[in-house]
Amino acid sequence: MKAISLWSGGKDSCFACYKAIQQGHEVVSLFNFTDTGSRNSLSHGLPFEAIHKQITMTGFPFLQKAMPKVNYRQEFKSLIEEWKEKQGIEGIVFGDIYLEEHKDWIDKVCEELAIKPIMPLWKNDTADLINEIIEAGFKAMVVATNAKYLGKEWLGRQIDKEFIEDLSALRNIDLCGEKGEFHTFVYDGPLFKEKVKFNKGNKISRDDRWFLEIL
Repeated sequence: MKAISLWSGGKDSCFACYKAIQQGHEVVSLFNFTDTGSRNSLSHGLPFEAIHKQITMTGFPFLQKAMPKVNYRQEFKSLIEEWKEKQGIEGIVFGDIYLEEHKDWIDKVCEELAIKPIMPLWKNDTADLINEIIEAGFKAMVVATNAKYLGKEWLGRQIDKEFIEDLSALRNIDLCGEKGEFHTFVYDGPLFKEKVKFNKGNKISRDDRWFLEIL
């Protein structure tokens, strides 16, 4: 199926794209949405430039677009309708795992668009999934945390076996951060032509969250 893949810069959207391709779908473009005010990514708060460099290293065609939070649904539908007409896409790849309210939104919007939602990670056990991502060869690190759950000391941590062990010990954190406990930045793996080169900047507190600058 000819599809576009939603891309946040994090491990789940990246792995969903990878799995969709493995399933035989033709991903013709990656879509990354930014905040109209800050130019940071809507989902992870990563700077436009960091995502731009990251996606470039995949070699995939891509679209980065500022999207309003108030009229997001309508803007999203208009964009997909345009790509259906001009590019002939039939599906959209999503990286959601188990939040039913997210799937309800996806199912409703895709039904209205007459397009297929492709959800390769849906209902996967998150403990199995995080290990599968690591074993597939993807390299990622923590770039944002919800301060209610994880402090700034988690920023910059690599997503590896040690990370899983330390996170598991906390007992109240989903191992994939599905509820927003943490977000990641993928910088290497099977989808990448080259490793993303970057520097770590300051750790910044904003709106009850911690962010690691990616330079």
